[in-house]
Amino acid sequence: MDIKFENVTYIYQHNSPFEHKALEDVSFHIKSGSFVAIVGHTGSGKSTLISHLNGLSIPTKGKVRIGDYSLSKEKKPNNMKELRSRVGVVFQYPEHQLFEETVKKDIAFGPDNFGVSKEEIEKRIQSIVPAVGLPQDVLDRSPFDLSGGQMRRVAIAGVLAVNPDILVLDEPTAGLDPRGQKEIMDMFYKLHYEKGLTTVLVTHSMEDALKYADHVIILNKGMKYMEGKPEEVFTQKEALHKVQLDVPEIVSFLNRFNEKYSTSLLYEKQSMKELAFQIREALMGVESS
Repeated sequence: MDIKFENVTYIYQHNSPFEHKALEDVSFHIKSGSFVAIVGHTGSGKSTLISHLNGLSIPTKGKVRIGDYSLSKEKKPNNMKELRSRVGVVFQYPEHQLFEETVKKDIAFGPDNFGVSKEEIEKRIQSIVPAVGLPQDVLDRSPFDLSGGQMRRVAIAGVLAVNPDILVLDEPTAGLDPRGQKEIMDMFYKLHYEKGLTTVLVTHSMEDALKYADHVIILNKGMKYMEGKPEEVFTQKEALHKVQLDVPEIVSFLNRFNEKYSTSLLYEKQSMKELAFQIREALMGVESS
């Protein structure tokens, strides 16, 4: 599903002494099947932006289009429940939302709430549990008897069981150790391509945005500051520093390498092995010149 923001402004407590403009005149187009990272420091408007994707927030001005659904102050979709079944949101610490007595019941809660048949729910559970890296024998266990990482996977499975077309990830690796962060992000990346999802990742990690996203949108003070391919946006060191963002480590390393050896290596999502080979070739060229 395509996502379009058309001159969207959102004001909290509009027309009150406490009003606050969280988004201002934001426009962009996320094509169906894209993996897009939304980046910005705290208070930049990231959470407010994604709350528009399933109708939790309605623009004060402008229009949001999610596939065939249109959201504006003047017009809200009559079938909001249907829209929310098409957009799955994984919030920070999603395991805090677990509440059922068994893992199976927790995963089934979402699709059951949207009217999916028992037979179809069973099929989805059998498919999703291995996809999120959980063994089948956890289904009859209490989610609260699992490890923290497993609990998070159960919560993610519950979102995926609704069978969304759009997957919104709000800092999904918060609180995990480096290994857990990589495992979760690799899982989302695999699911994105296997299921043909449109994925929107909200993150503070420039490394994750660079590695996984094919497009990045940077917000600053509620406005769109930059957007483009991550390997192009993240080379603009001065522009990023103006909004308190750092260049990803691999890009910073290549910048220093190119400056020292007068080379022009670019990060283009190569593997570390491919990049090491390119660096070796570049050094051999320097030595022979």
